[in-house]
Amino acid sequence: MESLAGVLLDRGHQVSWIHQIDVKPLIRDRRIAFHAVGLDIRPAGSLDPIVTRAAHPGGPLGLKRVIADVASTTDMLCREMPALLNRLGVDGVVADQMEAAGGLVAEGIGAPFVSVACALPVNRDPHVPLPVMPWGYARDPKGLQLNEGSTSVYDWLMRRHGDVIRNHAVRFGLEERQAMHECLSPLAQISQTTAGFDFPRQDLPTTFHHVGPLRGARTEEPPLELPLDAKRPFVFASLGTLQGWRIGLFERIADACRLENFQLLIAHCDRLDSRQEAALRRRGATAVTGFAPQRSALARADLVVTHAGLNTVLDAMEAGTPQLALPIAFDQPGVAARVVQAGSGLSVLPLLARPITLRRSMRRLIEEPPFAIRSRALGEEIAASGGATWAADIVETAIATRRPITRRQAAIAPVQDGAPRE
Repeated sequence: MESLAGVLLDRGHQVSWIHQIDVKPLIRDRRIAFHAVGLDIRPAGSLDPIVTRAAHPGGPLGLKRVIADVASTTDMLCREMPALLNRLGVDGVVADQMEAAGGLVAEGIGAPFVSVACALPVNRDPHVPLPVMPWGYARDPKGLQLNEGSTSVYDWLMRRHGDVIRNHAVRFGLEERQAMHECLSPLAQISQTTAGFDFPRQDLPTTFHHVGPLRGARTEEPPLELPLDAKRPFVFASLGTLQGWRIGLFERIADACRLENFQLLIAHCDRLDSRQEAALRRRGATAVTGFAPQRSALARADLVVTHAGLNTVLDAMEAGTPQLALPIAFDQPGVAARVVQAGSGLSVLPLLARPITLRRSMRRLIEEPPFAIRSRALGEEIAASGGATWAADIVETAIATRRPITRRQAAIAPVQDGAPRE
């Protein structure tokens, strides 16, 4: 989202970011104006516990608390954003699909808005499992039934959030709705996926646009400074910013790489201490660090072991690097299922990821050329997808014209009237 904001700022627009106060330090582009809301119920220091609960809820009661956090955030934004947006005089809203308040509030105040799927799209299709589900595309009645049943269970679990959406839709005078996929823009919807990586969809609106990863320039990232033996395969392992504390899983990855004589770089996103780092090096890791220049590391790697976070997988495909997906939470099971269908990698459930299983999977990914070939093909699709630049074109056109932007129309230069927008 910040990369998209950066393109809009470069074009002369004003960009404001609205959320709870703890989000402000996460924004690196200081041209973005930040406006905090919900200071009474979300004071400074309240975000970390919410993120921690979401990363490992710890059972049914923990999951119930996570859903309550989601509902509380949507309720807070729906109550406080309308007055702020009107005071700022915004011309349009760009909202993450995963936060229903963005679409609800924009529609409620009559502002044009664009929905962005930073994670897997929440758009529903009877053949496509929900992003949190680990199985593939439904090709028969049994698969359709599985999708229908799992969706019913999901909606039942999310009913507290659904009640918040329904109540605010009524308050704003909107048509009845009760789920995130019912709060998407009728003007334009943008996804970080590409058509070749996502499951085939039959019910996507004509205003849905696969633009590929929303990224800044590669020059923003330093090169990977790690001496490597060109004769030995190099593996890069990362479990993302929220799951990097999983020392046991990293140990099994290190054991597998040592037994296969693979070089291994582990990036734990500052979730491990120096003692744990030393233990991983003793287990066979070549290097262990908090953060590594990910795109540079992926460009040099023969294989990436990942939690199947969408950003890491897209970056790996951009580099043409095969992926071993170990999905843990959120939409990662859905991403892993797409990796397998796309032919760019393999997937192993973390509970089953013993060293022998990891060794077998890693060996296949490195020794069997089709995985790298397919990953490179998807990388070529990403390179031609348009990214943040195309996404900004769509945003500009949708907000300037207030008309639906179809895939065919998006290929035409956006309307430019010379007036910067907020």
